[in-house]
Amino acid sequence: MKTTNAADVARNKGGLNAAGILKRQGAIIALVLLVLVIGIASPQFRTVSNLLSLLRQASINGVIAFGMTCVILTGGIDISVGAILGLSAMLGAGFFKGGMPELLAIPLMLILGLGLGAINGTLVTLGRLQPFIATLITMTAYRGFCLIYGGGKPISSLGDQPLLNSVGRGDFAGVPIPVWILLLIFALFFFILNKTTLGRRIYAVGSNSVAAKLAGVNIGRTKLFVYGISGLMSALAGLVLLSRLGSAQPTLGAGYEIDAIAATALGGTSMSGGSGKIYGTMVGVLIIAILSNGLNILGVSSYYQDVVKSAVILLAVLSDRGRRASV
Repeated sequence: MKTTNAADVARNKGGLNAAGILKRQGAIIALVLLVLVIGIASPQFRTVSNLLSLLRQASINGVIAFGMTCVILTGGIDISVGAILGLSAMLGAGFFKGGMPELLAIPLMLILGLGLGAINGTLVTLGRLQPFIATLITMTAYRGFCLIYGGGKPISSLGDQPLLNSVGRGDFAGVPIPVWILLLIFALFFFILNKTTLGRRIYAVGSNSVAAKLAGVNIGRTKLFVYGISGLMSALAGLVLLSRLGSAQPTLGAGYEIDAIAATALGGTSMSGGSGKIYGTMVGVLIIAILSNGLNILGVSSYYQDVVKSAVILLAVLSDRGRRASV
């Protein structure tokens, strides 16, 4: 009788371990399956040129999603990232067209993005607004400033800008520079979140803000930092996109917040904060990119792609609720 019970316990442990592995590595498993299915369905997907193009496309969402991950880890949300991208790109295009030197215009673009993100953080901390409301307000305002600044028209004819052109269109060692930027930013965020006191504070704020405050964590400063970083990452993505397109329009970046949130949630970051890994966000970014790329290759309409992305977000959020309910 005891032997049978021991066997049952062993089997139960195995099942629990298998279930635990599936929950923890579900995004990676989904990524592998997605690559296999689309790769089999379309040989074009497996070409080196397509994979490099896919990674170049993923770099935009990836850079934004890394900043979004930090915000969500603190229990917040930032739906203004697309508008910050658009406004930063519009202002940057104006700088370049006006003859401002690249070495001044590019850092100024990034600083402006940081400032726009800091405004979000200020509204959340000092203004005590809910993150969704605060960033909804700024999203609307920033998009309005895009229209005002450009007069509702695109800004093009930026002139000869070698450094700007190389950011989005250049290659290094056969790999597009946007991909190198993606990998560098990923490594930076991985280090911050896993190896620094700041990273532990970000997790602590989202996990239990009261306990974090009692432990001496400056809640307001931490939140201000993550929203500022989110704005900075949006501006960096705007710089890459401006380089690729050679122009900026008032609607640039519209809808990018959806992809960033989807990638973050799909990667396993809890939407209630306090739990998640930056490598999971990278996996989520790749899933979104491969999904979009594969659907394009297979000739699926962009309208249906939006429905698929919405379904992905829904599944990710439901999965997150399931993980928290089982804890």
